[in-house]
Amino acid sequence: MRKYLLSAAAVIAVVAGQAAYADEAAAKKWIDEEFQPSVLNKDEQMSEMQWFINAAAPYKGMEINVLSEGIPTHSYESEVLTKAFEEITGIKVNHQILGEGEVVQAVQTQMQTKRNLYDAYVNDSDLIGTHSRLQLAYNLTDMMAGDFADVTNPGLDLDDFMGTQFTTGPDGDLYQLPDQQFANLYWFRKDWFDREDLQAAFKAKYGYDLGVPVNWSAYEDIAEFFSEDVKEIDGTAIYGHMDYGKRAPDLGWRMTDA
Repeated sequence: MRKYLLSAAAVIAVVAGQAAYADEAAAKKWIDEEFQPSVLNKDEQMSEMQWFINAAAPYKGMEINVLSEGIPTHSYESEVLTKAFEEITGIKVNHQILGEGEVVQAVQTQMQTKRNLYDAYVNDSDLIGTHSRLQLAYNLTDMMAGDFADVTNPGLDLDDFMGTQFTTGPDGDLYQLPDQQFANLYWFRKDWFDREDLQAAFKAKYGYDLGVPVNWSAYEDIAEFFSEDVKEIDGTAIYGHMDYGKRAPDLGWRMTDA
């Protein structure tokens, strides 16, 4: 029985060892035919692939079971990248795709029963609260500097990832790596934003015009303004933010763990 989940808004399969010429040929084929364009030139790509080949040698023949929800990013990982990874490293990744709710249920079941249903999950970063609180997922900050150091890609640059602030726990440690991002659509009450009294009050407090937020700090200012300063409109208590605000079976886990 395994105690921990490898949990990620991204899954990195990082493994360790010695090279074989056939693996180099497979890596070259994938670089030429699939991994273009790239910010790395082909020599740099081949150097990175050589690291994967060397790192993987002790683990050749291993199978890893991964679960994610069905969106195009993960379909590509399941159908293309797993094949490339196996041909280059000799490690087979069985990447299963289910619905979002089923992924969340599998994560919860594994944590509750301590039975290893999957070795790794591509799960929503909203679960960061659960992962940091229960300590049942690998602490990537500790492991990449410790037990996983030899199998962590030396070219991995965490600053290259968008959204690590959402996959970092209150303890300041990283529990997940962002794999893909959603562009969120937010609705707002234009009639409130158009009120001259509210516009004047907002500008007096924050020093800029009330309008559609263009960055996160403006989003927070608007939420604070309507929640703590305005408080009530037309006799009704109002709040400046309702992102996943309704508790329901499909959203309840976000309310408790985001």
